[in-house]
Amino acid sequence: MDKNELLSDIAKQISLCKNCELHISRKLSVPGEGPISSRIMFIGEGPGFHENQQGRPFVGAAGKFLEELLENASLKRNEVFITNVVKCRPPGNRDPQEVELEACSQYLDQQIKIIDPDVIVTLGRFSMAKFFGNVKISQIHGQAKMIDGRLIVAMFHPAAALHQPVLKNTLLSDFAKLPDYLNQITKKDEEIKKNKIENLAQKHENTEQPTQLSLF
Repeated sequence: MDKNELLSDIAKQISLCKNCELHISRKLSVPGEGPISSRIMFIGEGPGFHENQQGRPFVGAAGKFLEELLENASLKRNEVFITNVVKCRPPGNRDPQEVELEACSQYLDQQIKIIDPDVIVTLGRFSMAKFFGNVKISQIHGQAKMIDGRLIVAMFHPAAALHQPVLKNTLLSDFAKLPDYLNQITKKDEEIKKNKIENLAQKHENTEQPTQLSLF
């Protein structure tokens, strides 16, 4: 199967998943969406009411603000992959439980492997914890860290700014850094490619040097 087929297969598995009790109350599972070529993956916490109804991530008020944040970073929604750490709505929009996070982790790990984004942006403390462990989001938001060869950036969840307007400018500022992070990755990849070419050229040049035969 190609990558699109693999993602579709994961989405089908999620729709049939009964690995935790969230399947009991879900209307639709929300596997995530975005192009296979996405350089950035956004990982939220879990579907809300509107997401549960439509089967798509970030389609409520938080989704509208996310699109504003993306625009502020010179990005479009259809250019990025968006998903959550849990794929079914926790009842009453409560926090996802450990057993639910564990049940969904296999699907998220597979999505990351298939898409292989340059940058992962975690939205909220539960997706942040997957990569950063037990730290405070207020201490590391907007900062990028290389983890397993990939740049990970922790950010507040867009919904947080809807409840705490003071966080809106913080999120706008953090999202504005994303183009620079992508440029850093691009430059690094170009340097690696350049070094490889130079090393190959040097190796070829060395093999082409004539060997001076000794007369003695």
